[in-house]
Amino acid sequence: MSVKQISTPLTREIAQSLRAGDEVLLNGVVYTARDAAHARLVDLIDKNEKLPIDIENAIIYYVGPTPAKPGQIIGSAGPTTSYRMDTYAPRLLDLGLRGMIGKGKRSQAVIDSMKQNGAVYFGAIGGAAALIAKTIVACEMVCYEDLGSEAIRKLTVKDFPATVVIDSFGNNLYEIGTQEYLKSTETPADRNQPPA
Repeated sequence: MSVKQISTPLTREIAQSLRAGDEVLLNGVVYTARDAAHARLVDLIDKNEKLPIDIENAIIYYVGPTPAKPGQIIGSAGPTTSYRMDTYAPRLLDLGLRGMIGKGKRSQAVIDSMKQNGAVYFGAIGGAAALIAKTIVACEMVCYEDLGSEAIRKLTVKDFPATVVIDSFGNNLYEIGTQEYLKSTETPADRNQPPA
């Protein structure tokens, strides 16, 4: 399988061309935000106030990077568990958020909203935080500096490696992978068993 080069902004058309299992290299702008920042964004939405970032066709990376050492752009930047954002994600998806990067499963409400809004969920490699940080070529503080590592940052990435875990049609690599594994472990006798 070839690796797809994807550049931001991530349009609906590009998002809908991706399938669960696709390996991609992301290039362009990605925003960081975790649950505390998401709560503030949704609070602004509730108040009909302007968001500090342009959410339409954007990608949000669920990460709280460590402080940069001297001479570095950013510290380690591995993904955090995505379910923490599940309460907030549908609200942002409805405003045009097109991609999310994290690790772990998503709720059915998030998947339904992704299908409705033509969005994708990418998995980043857990345990490869230092490696991922090397794909970040620029980092700019946007807002919520008081949140420390959980502030919203604008990252410029080059060849950021990710996998499409859930595509815009709801196909879920976690489910597909499990089914394929179970099929691969079946013996000929298992396949010939009559239904219970």
